[in-house]
Amino acid sequence: MSPSADSRHPANEALDESTISSDSIFNGKIISLQVDTVMLPDGSMATREVVRHPGAVAVLALHQDKMLVVEQYRQPLGRTEVEIPAGKLEPGEDPLEAAKRELQEETGYSCGTIRKLQSFYTSPGFANEIIHLYLAEELQAGAMQPDEDEFLEMTEVTLEEAERLIQEERISDAKTIMAVYAWKIYKLTGSL
Repeated sequence: MSPSADSRHPANEALDESTISSDSIFNGKIISLQVDTVMLPDGSMATREVVRHPGAVAVLALHQDKMLVVEQYRQPLGRTEVEIPAGKLEPGEDPLEAAKRELQEETGYSCGTIRKLQSFYTSPGFANEIIHLYLAEELQAGAMQPDEDEFLEMTEVTLEEAERLIQEERISDAKTIMAVYAWKIYKLTGSL
């Protein structure tokens, strides 16, 4: 969804770009790529490369004053990354239900309470991917059920360990860093 097309986001129409044409370049399992020709506010033309993504969820899951994280290999980075549980939305899937599903699949845990913290765009300069971040508490252990092509290890970390992992750049993705800082605020203030 384009923020300017959403009535919750007032648009500055003086900055709008009009799409003249759109060419589909690639359609994959997770993303698609298109190249748009746009008319700029001054009447000149420009090209925009746009990655389309179905959206995703991420879960800040807290258990006995620790955060659940998974470590998995990330091909674009060429290394493993420590992250909060997360995954893409299936077509028509409710983000809340997707968050519960991803938590259970990647960690084995289910939650007694879950609430939305924030939704955010990951890279609005070239992608429409939106991530819905949830806080899950009152966790109950169960069996992990990762996707067939998903190999990961789940562990629990303290806030201090999470901050150290950020310093070591083992946690370096935006959703997990945002979750760690939200958790820190939560611990300091008692609310989010």
